[in-house]
Amino acid sequence: MTAALANLPDETVIDGEIVALDQNGRPSFGALQNGSRGAVLRFFVFDLLFIAGHNVQRVPLEKRRYLLYEELMPKMPEIVCYSDTLDASAADVVAAVKEQGLEGVIAKRREACTKLAHAPARG
Repeated sequence: MTAALANLPDETVIDGEIVALDQNGRPSFGALQNGSRGAVLRFFVFDLLFIAGHNVQRVPLEKRRYLLYEELMPKMPEIVCYSDTLDASAADVVAAVKEQGLEGVIAKRREACTKLAHAPARG
């Protein structure tokens, strides 16, 4: 999975979740947890915290996501997937997750700022 991020600029930090997809292409926490054979791994990204050493955490989420999508995603291989914004209420999202039999959802408030305070370690 780390090789998939090799094209990121140095000192860039993105936020996301590694997801295992089962044989039907559905997310499966059990497959991820148990290392099930046949599961396909994907890294779903949804936020940008640092880009080339610049802390963008105080930038509105929509702008960070725009930078993530426009500046970084074109450099990413298929294994790294952009997680689109859901234009729905939290209640509607939870209902859709339950209806589809999914295990959960990761969400951020649009107006939220992240809490990470330090720049990434230089190596």
